[in-house]
Amino acid sequence: MSRGRVDLHIHSTASDGVLSPSQVVHTALRLGLTTIALTDHDTLAGIAEAQQAAEGTGLEVIPGVEINSEGEWGDLHFLGYYVDPEAPVLRQRLEAMREARLSRARRMIERLAQMGMPLDWEEVRALAGGESVGRPHIARALVNRGYVTSTQEAFDRFIGNGGPAYVPRLRLTPPEVIDAIRQAGGVAVLAHPAYSGVMDRIPEFVALGLQGLEVYYPEHSPEEVETLLSLCRRYGLVATGGSDFHSPDADEGAPLGSVFVPEEAVEGLKRLAGRPE
Repeated sequence: MSRGRVDLHIHSTASDGVLSPSQVVHTALRLGLTTIALTDHDTLAGIAEAQQAAEGTGLEVIPGVEINSEGEWGDLHFLGYYVDPEAPVLRQRLEAMREARLSRARRMIERLAQMGMPLDWEEVRALAGGESVGRPHIARALVNRGYVTSTQEAFDRFIGNGGPAYVPRLRLTPPEVIDAIRQAGGVAVLAHPAYSGVMDRIPEFVALGLQGLEVYYPEHSPEEVETLLSLCRRYGLVATGGSDFHSPDADEGAPLGSVFVPEEAVEGLKRLAGRPE
């Protein structure tokens, strides 16, 4: 896909990205982007820093979040745009997930130690660089200690789903996630639906209050993009998209701004969130 000026799916060190929120902003400015959304996993911690870094530059930083969800539909992710970081329901649910994430990370480190691969908790926290500690940070620590040669190997052999050091995480159900985003004044969007393999369940999510689909995504084929656009038209959903940027080497997701997203996506989000266009 050709490069555009909008990227609505970006991660920073507030969750599992490698650039700080301000570094994300500076990179976006260098690339000529006009609108980005910081959508860290289960946290709003990087939004204030990103918005402060963008002040006076002409770059809009949409306050966003990506929330992991699980239910009878499987492992899903939802994106919330223009959420109010102070909204009590969203804050409480994200806080519960953050505490559970820290506990989960400690338990995985304990299991790795029992397997002869001790890691230092403070080292893992330092790699995280923020309040959200997750498996990517443990994987990087395993690489740094020489236990594995790559983060992919760490997931494949030890901490991936079903691995010997894997610990299940707390996830909200889709209705809980959509409700929390909507109560925070945000727009609820299903992340990478074709990549997640849940396009056939979209009508059910619409009935729960879903307002958009992430159509433009690195792993979506042109045919899947067309199918998703058709679903957006059928159900009156906003079509969003983004790179799912995590790092400049694109070890996860794609390079910042590398996925073309129409500027109409931002207009649609603003309309649904009641923001001036």
